[in-house]
Amino acid sequence: MKEFAFSIPQNIKVGAGSLSRLPELVKELGKKKAYIISGPHLFKIGMVSKCQRELRNAGITSACFTETEANPSTTTVEKATEEFKACNADFIVAFGGGSPLDVAKAVAVVAAYGGNIADYEGAGKVKGPIVPIIAIPTTAGTGSEVTAFSVITDHNRSYKLTVASNYLLPLYAILDPELISSVPRRTAAACGVDAMVHALEAYVSLGASPFSDMFAEKALKLIGANIRKYVADRTDKEACEAMMTGSLFAGIAFSHARLGNVHAMSHPVSAFFDVPHGEANAILLPTVLDFNMTVAAEKYYFIYNAIAENEMNEKVFKPEMLGTEIRLLNHELGIPSSLSAVGVDSAKFNVMADDAMKSGNIFVNPRKTTKNDIINLYNQSF
Repeated sequence: MKEFAFSIPQNIKVGAGSLSRLPELVKELGKKKAYIISGPHLFKIGMVSKCQRELRNAGITSACFTETEANPSTTTVEKATEEFKACNADFIVAFGGGSPLDVAKAVAVVAAYGGNIADYEGAGKVKGPIVPIIAIPTTAGTGSEVTAFSVITDHNRSYKLTVASNYLLPLYAILDPELISSVPRRTAAACGVDAMVHALEAYVSLGASPFSDMFAEKALKLIGANIRKYVADRTDKEACEAMMTGSLFAGIAFSHARLGNVHAMSHPVSAFFDVPHGEANAILLPTVLDFNMTVAAEKYYFIYNAIAENEMNEKVFKPEMLGTEIRLLNHELGIPSSLSAVGVDSAKFNVMADDAMKSGNIFVNPRKTTKNDIINLYNQSF
């Protein structure tokens, strides 16, 4: 067994109604004014007000930034940072899907140390503790509440930059399944598959360990058994809680094992064409599974039975069945079947492949991958 290490330093609350624990966590932090980073949809439907009300009832004031977009940009981070400084808040509540959580982490870094978020691109460039963050995800999803990464789009480069540091880990996370019951179907499907891809890529990653495998396997089972029910009916409380917990475990898994070609390739898809991250992952996944099949087949049987509605006998299972099953799942969830269907232009594949090859995820993909491989995979997914 190869050497491995792990740590989970956060305080995480899971359960229906756990948003009510927010004031308690703020008191543990010893802070007085919150800066809530969220998005326009959550503001419009009154969810941000609900979060503010929980704080206000405990005597905690707050200010809000609700302009976070899908695939958030460096410009958004700059604007949110300026407003954070101006309002004299002393901690951040990241309230929403992966985009608000990514922006919150970026703001917390820049507010603490200055400059712009691109100055911290890569690993190990954050100098020390950042502005404290309480993460409250409202999708099941990204797992960003337990990951040490912030991914921000730099439109000047048509590139998604990644900041990686354990200092980015939110101090607290609240997972309340009641918060995801109003998620639109398309978002639920994309985020749910994103969580599944996190677990799957972590499971077959060259960086996998017994620790990450434990979380990846449980995440795959929870998500596989509940994603269809959740997307069909977001008011199904048991499915909601299972999806949030699966997303959490998948986040822990890939924090320790990294990901693979799917994520390396999906970031340029989103950066160039503004395709939702989860949809880009879902479209690319079957093709990448087929590509990795010759070297990762020994884990495909477990993944298949975790995701498929009907268990397959090991004696008749063939590794190529997994890609087929994912294509069927995508179709059932209403996810587009190709890159062309979401507006991707194949003329960009060469420069997109250059960007994909810069990702550290390429190097832990189970099968060695060249730039030409990436271009071929884009073409097969097109």
